[in-house]
Amino acid sequence: MKHEYTGIKRIFSAFKNSFDGFVYAFREEEAFRQDLMVAIALFVVAWLLPVLVVERVLLCSSIFFVLFAELTNSAIEACIDRISPDWHKLSKAAKDIGSLIVLLSFVNLIFVWIMICKKFF
Repeated sequence: MKHEYTGIKRIFSAFKNSFDGFVYAFREEEAFRQDLMVAIALFVVAWLLPVLVVERVLLCSSIFFVLFAELTNSAIEACIDRISPDWHKLSKAAKDIGSLIVLLSFVNLIFVWIMICKKFF
């Protein structure tokens, strides 16, 4: 699919497409809504914690990584479902790997948060 716009119009078009993607994910993907609510709570906690700036950046990056993974997983699932609703071992593998991406992002988040916040316990 080729872009019909160039220059500043292309930038605005890209922002509109990104916003449309957010709206779709928020409306249609329960896992994304759940992750987003947890992310908002964790961003508040990360902002309030008395940590170094680099530690705060790591905490927030680990949160964004989960959201990126969830959106990637949703995109993979949408593509597979668009291609065919029939069961196929490669479709299952793609969806399972997408799920693994999300799981690993959560493991990363937990690891980062434990390593940085262990000094508070």
